[in-house]
Amino acid sequence: MTKATAPRGRIDKRQAILDVAFTVFARRGYDRACVQEIADEAGVAKPTVYNHLRDKETLFRNTVIAAADDIGAQCAQTIEPLRGIDGAPGPALRTTARELLRICAGPRAHALRALTYAELGTFPDLVLAVQERTSLHLAEALADRLARLALDGRLRGTDPECAAEQFLSLLTGPLEARSRLGTRKVGARELEAIADAATDTFLRAYATEKP
Repeated sequence: MTKATAPRGRIDKRQAILDVAFTVFARRGYDRACVQEIADEAGVAKPTVYNHLRDKETLFRNTVIAAADDIGAQCAQTIEPLRGIDGAPGPALRTTARELLRICAGPRAHALRALTYAELGTFPDLVLAVQERTSLHLAEALADRLARLALDGRLRGTDPECAAEQFLSLLTGPLEARSRLGTRKVGARELEAIADAATDTFLRAYATEKP
């Protein structure tokens, strides 16, 4: 292995360990999960895990943060089509709403929420860290996109942060109700119905007549 590839290989191995660790922690919880099991499923020696992440607590914290960053990145990618819309914003907003719900209702996001709140008593700070990397980061990015649409005359001029908060609430509120706070899987058609209803309600409040 050359010096140029060594850092890349180390980063890839660390990420592989974190991916496996998330699966194990989500399945067993923090207390019942063991580093040896994570090492075995990752196909590495136990000392290798400690080489990258010095102890179980560090491993858990980094695992949760990595999962939150991944979900946050997926959500950020989803709202990118809202940049530079040529035409009415409805179709792009509808697509964005559907994709956001697909991510939020997906198994990885569900496991992250369940794991974070299950370990709230031991790691209370991680709840805020996850929120900052997912919902808060998404709200900020969405507010920026909505502000641009308002400046372009495609949405009514308003507080973009408030508009973003309302749009996301229209999505997540019904999702939580339909899923019975995560105890029931919401089907694809239900997700589309929630997304479409949220988009229609939002547009009735904020759309302009500009094509």
